[in-house]
Amino acid sequence: MKTMEKKAISALIEYDDASPEVRSVYDDIMATRKTDSINNFWKALANHPATLRRTWESIKEIMAPGALDPLTKELIYLAVSATNQCQYCMASHSASARKKGMSEEMLGELLAVVGMANETNALAAGYRVEIDEQFRQ
Repeated sequence: MKTMEKKAISALIEYDDASPEVRSVYDDIMATRKTDSINNFWKALANHPATLRRTWESIKEIMAPGALDPLTKELIYLAVSATNQCQYCMASHSASARKKGMSEEMLGELLAVVGMANETNALAAGYRVEIDEQFRQ
């Protein structure tokens, strides 16, 4: 069975073709991530500079070091991306998690937890299970 490749709905804005506002965000992305390239996600968002800037500022803040370590944050991002079936996000955050120390065994366990959580969430929602008193705060 032949699979059809989905086409992007927007052009990817390359650095050389970007407006000064977009270049400013691209420069910050590259400096923050210590890289000399911009991912396609950001190039697509550059079609709407306000969305690009807002999204970059939010992700930069949320993924920065905090109470959760960087690998844990990547694993959470990967788990949500798997549940939402975002192929791009799964690829991007799998690569990032691997760079931060995720092993294949960790990935396997993560996906097992994601699958189990999705199954039991659907069962609890479908049966409209009342929340136990000891789980209420």
